[in-house]
Amino acid sequence: MTRNALTLLAVLAVAACSPGEPNPPTEPAEPIETADAAPPPPAPPPGLGPSLPGGGPRNFVGRWAADVSWCSNKTGAERPIEITTTRFEGYENSCAIAAIQQVSDGYEADLTCMAEGAVANERVRLAVTGQTLRLTWLNRDNAVVDLTKCTTLEDTPAG
Repeated sequence: MTRNALTLLAVLAVAACSPGEPNPPTEPAEPIETADAAPPPPAPPPGLGPSLPGGGPRNFVGRWAADVSWCSNKTGAERPIEITTTRFEGYENSCAIAAIQQVSDGYEADLTCMAEGAVANERVRLAVTGQTLRLTWLNRDNAVVDLTKCTTLEDTPAG
């Protein structure tokens, strides 16, 4: 090929790549794919990230006790706590789950609690492994309590 022919081919190739008219805002252009372009990050699965009460993660839902022998108790200090997607009910306290977010080792929840006539805000981490819930009280010097699951989700009343 002659030099003029190569120049003409280069000009035609560039002209073919140039848009004739810009895309209207309602019709965005297709993404340009190059070998070094990184794929966009995947969208988070449903229920992950910040969520409103009543949705999101459910592996912590159920009745949990510090001692498995407490699972059948309905009243008193030695009874299970009950956790739904909207409530966290324990002995002498009742909490609404105001917000919940997934973290690397479980979920962190903001609780608004009523205990002995006083309102308190609590922050907890809920990490489930098998039949054990590790409950970490983030605003109580990271105090940890391991609880055993008493029931399944189907056995726990909806909150």
